[in-house]
Amino acid sequence: MTKNVLSAVAMFGVAAVAVTACSASTKAATATVTVTATVTATVTASASAPGVSVAASAAGSEVASLPPAIDPCKLLTRAEASTLAGVMLNPATAAGAGGVQTLCQYTSDPNGPTAQVEIIVGDGAKKELDIDRDTLGHKFTTVSGIGDEADQEDGNIFIRKGANWVDINLVLLNDPAQDVLPMQTAAKLVAARLP
Repeated sequence: MTKNVLSAVAMFGVAAVAVTACSASTKAATATVTVTATVTATVTASASAPGVSVAASAAGSEVASLPPAIDPCKLLTRAEASTLAGVMLNPATAAGAGGVQTLCQYTSDPNGPTAQVEIIVGDGAKKELDIDRDTLGHKFTTVSGIGDEADQEDGNIFIRKGANWVDINLVLLNDPAQDVLPMQTAAKLVAARLP
């Protein structure tokens, strides 16, 4: 099946080159070639092969290249989030898609004072950093000694350790300058818990 797909792709490529060569004549010719190929391969080991099957090891290597799933609520405890916020926070509420938790949220009592700590893990944390820094032009400070990379802005500190990204978001009704050091302390705890 793979040879047939490759042959079809090669034939389309030759046709595109031929059309391009012909277009040098007095009449202009335009050709658009779109090739879509879906290839499915199944690899199995023979019954006499000892140990792990080839199919299992191939699947395992693909999964091994992805960062491990990280539970955001295990990166910062309720007590630690409460210390960061300066007020006792409610138990964690986790959210995510497809059964994977990517957000952990600690909120204050609705009667006040207002406080919230969010821990976001994965691509969402990196995307938020990119938007805040590159699109919105927020002012960032690089913080050394936290993970492999740490960038801080008012209300957020983004941490990278290996391929893992985390954002700690703090919402308080105060001067954000008061939160710089407490957020860095929380970020150090989170970075130490990342794989």
